[in-house]
Amino acid sequence: MIAFAALLERLVFTPGRNTKRALLRRYFATQPDPDRGFGLAAVTGELTFKSAKPALIRELAAARTDPDLFALSYDFVGDLAETVALMWPSMATNRAPPDMAEVIETLNAADKAELPGIVAGWLDASDPSVRFALLKLITGGLRVGVSARLAKVALAEMSGGRVTADDVEEVWHGLAPPYASLFAWLEDRAPRPDPADAPVFRPPMLAHPLEHADFAALDPAALRAEWKWDGIRVQLVATGGGQRLYSRGSEDISGGFPEIIRAMDFHAVLDGELLVVRDGQVAPFADLQQRLNRKSVGAKLMQQHPVAVRLYDILFDGAEDLRTLPFDARRARLEAWYARQRPARMDLSDMIRFETLEDLAALRDGARAASIEGLMLKRGDAPYLPGRPRGLWWKWKRDPLSIDAVLMYAQRGHGKRSSFYSDYTFGLWRSGADGRDELVPIGKAYSGFTDEELTLLDRWIRNNTVARFGPVREVEKAFVLEVAFDAAQRSPRHKSGVALRFPRIARLRQDKPAAEADRLETLMRVVEGQAAPRTCRGAGRTDSPS
Repeated sequence: MIAFAALLERLVFTPGRNTKRALLRRYFATQPDPDRGFGLAAVTGELTFKSAKPALIRELAAARTDPDLFALSYDFVGDLAETVALMWPSMATNRAPPDMAEVIETLNAADKAELPGIVAGWLDASDPSVRFALLKLITGGLRVGVSARLAKVALAEMSGGRVTADDVEEVWHGLAPPYASLFAWLEDRAPRPDPADAPVFRPPMLAHPLEHADFAALDPAALRAEWKWDGIRVQLVATGGGQRLYSRGSEDISGGFPEIIRAMDFHAVLDGELLVVRDGQVAPFADLQQRLNRKSVGAKLMQQHPVAVRLYDILFDGAEDLRTLPFDARRARLEAWYARQRPARMDLSDMIRFETLEDLAALRDGARAASIEGLMLKRGDAPYLPGRPRGLWWKWKRDPLSIDAVLMYAQRGHGKRSSFYSDYTFGLWRSGADGRDELVPIGKAYSGFTDEELTLLDRWIRNNTVARFGPVREVEKAFVLEVAFDAAQRSPRHKSGVALRFPRIARLRQDKPAAEADRLETLMRVVEGQAAPRTCRGAGRTDSPS
């Protein structure tokens, strides 16, 4: 655990992606099996412990610390593991901190009643750094700025160039912690792991946002166009070893969509868009959100929000790898495959006919009225390549919308943002029951701003707090934020009656009085299709604190 704790500490305080990758590579290269494999599983989110919950840690802290002091400290720090690690009283003990294998095996096997004593003993034997790592491991709260993809890049670098990150991805889902065969392959001590006929994820091909310079250089004769539907990208993998449904980021979401899994009675790997479809009509993304992030789903929800997949591409037909074929050839194979199989809950993405780029521009401008996110443009001669190769696929999304909203509440972030108020709840004006204007919350955002803007907002929030609710602060209703979003939809779950798709901060409107922020009626007219707020040309910023 000592080496893993040192790794976490360095990752937390290291902003650079390249440095994080180097830290991971060194850890994997220098630590023994099975500890390094369990460390890999921890940073990639592959470890879960049914009996070890944050409530257990809170109970242990309550028994060992002053409750009022702990509450104040937790409010300031904003992170449970860090607070407990720093406040846990030192105990005289001859025990050494546990190693990774001991922690993993014990958490998997221990009875729930035994866990408090076991975890307390580990914390007693550890210093604050190891305590922090232990608690993060137990609670599954590893937020250290490391994606699963970054870890796989670091693994590939271990091989000295013999293996790529995409090669690692190709076998990843057929393996399990502590990945002994994976490390043996990377160190050239064994052949590539063979997951047999396991339904493994293949790295997807991604599109570049279409910029003005790209548009000017496009050859319409070389392009194929499809609608970019407002769902989530998925990969359907069906082999002799089973069926899996993966998100674009390789997360296995099969449990949440059993009707799609039942429909995968074939042997192929397909690329498509998961949508809620009723009577042949694609529903807004807000409907699909009701089904997302669920490990299982009941019959009522399945009936109310029926899902289907619109197929874009075919990667494997049986055991035949089609990814090196040009798009036109793969499309022909997909159409032939679909004509043979006719799978339930699936259809083919339409190819859009056009002559000129102006034709495409007109289609894209009308996408919002049809609840479509935009257009996909693909070269007819493009192979299916992992990653985001330039010049082959483009996504041309409709322009985002924006509103001016008033900052109402702020909450501390996590990880590197745990000392900043970086999660913002904002609202619009409406007439209250007494006839006077009141603010009603319409959404939350935690992206789109720069480091400098985060610092400014954090300072303003601290100086203008009117009430506190644990880690949340209510502020003076005086700061206007320009909020960009992709779509708005009615939602009975929200007090305002509306939900926003992908809200993010576009601008800080310190020049605008709060009384002049937008009204809820304006936003509701967007929902009803009666009008649209201004298009926010500058809302595409993705810069965030580093």
